[in-house]
Amino acid sequence: MNTILISALVALAVAFLLGLLLGIFKQVFYVEVDPKVEEIRSCLPGANCGACGFPGCDGFANAVASGKAPTNGCTVGANEVATKVAKVMGVEASTSVKQVAHLLCQGCHSVCKPKGHYVGVKSCTAAKLGVNGIKECDWSCIGFGDCAVACPFNAITVTDDGLVNIDKTRCTGCGICVNTCPQKVLKLFPENTKGALALCSCTNPKKQVIMKNCKRGCIKCGKCERSCEPGALKLVNGIPQIDYSLCDSCGKCVDGCPTKVLTLLK
Repeated sequence: MNTILISALVALAVAFLLGLLLGIFKQVFYVEVDPKVEEIRSCLPGANCGACGFPGCDGFANAVASGKAPTNGCTVGANEVATKVAKVMGVEASTSVKQVAHLLCQGCHSVCKPKGHYVGVKSCTAAKLGVNGIKECDWSCIGFGDCAVACPFNAITVTDDGLVNIDKTRCTGCGICVNTCPQKVLKLFPENTKGALALCSCTNPKKQVIMKNCKRGCIKCGKCERSCEPGALKLVNGIPQIDYSLCDSCGKCVDGCPTKVLTLLK
């Protein structure tokens, strides 16, 4: 009994001593925090996605307070958060256009056949490194959903047809999926973008090979470029690239595309 009592008293004494030392260390090594940092941090959504280029919301708040980051640097919060942060900093709010991710591929199973039966790790990165993708088109969406796993906002789901679907209402434009995709078939666009968009990322210059591998692949015919009267569309590395400052959404390129690669953003 005495042994138990002594052990308990020793444990209490050690705990008290450690607590006292921690309290002393806290006072000795206390670093004063800029009150603006805490105010800015309270304005942020708390996603800690890193899309701002800093290690989480705390890192971004410190950067803004010290003048190393713009007040509109939070892509997740967009204009609403930018306005609040600018108010804390006592500056005029800068506008921030929300970005959303788009999948630049239509290579589902019905139009782009698999190379064979893949038995490796069900990861886009693993399939890319192992066999350069699992579909006949080496540029197509692999469809194992590395982007869906990486998305902190549950905006991406894997569909049964071998592609991924992006819920634009959930997407915050953080860009994590874009950086995660080994095929580089995901790209961010401003939410208010209007005009043509090419849903293909294949840069293979051989028309016959493209038509064999994917029914929805860009065959580099150039018909879209020739039909664009404002000159907003140019073929770059075989892929239609659109200058949205010139595109008037006439739809001629979309209607004339033989493989239905182009679509209109509305």
